[in-house]
Amino acid sequence: MAIQHMFDGASRVMTVVSFVCFLGILAWTFVLRKEQDFAATAAIPFDDDVEDDYV
Repeated sequence: MAIQHMFDGASRVMTVVSFVCFLGILAWTFVLRKEQDFAATAAIPFDDDVEDDYV
């Protein structure tokens, strides 16, 4: 029975840790984001200076 109690406690701890991690990701994405950084990263695929010749 003691092992079941230990697993129940670990499950609760992991739930709290996962929720805190989720809140951290949300804070990083929506609160701490820098629009310039995301805009620069989003433009990377279009910054190809080399012309591709398929002939």
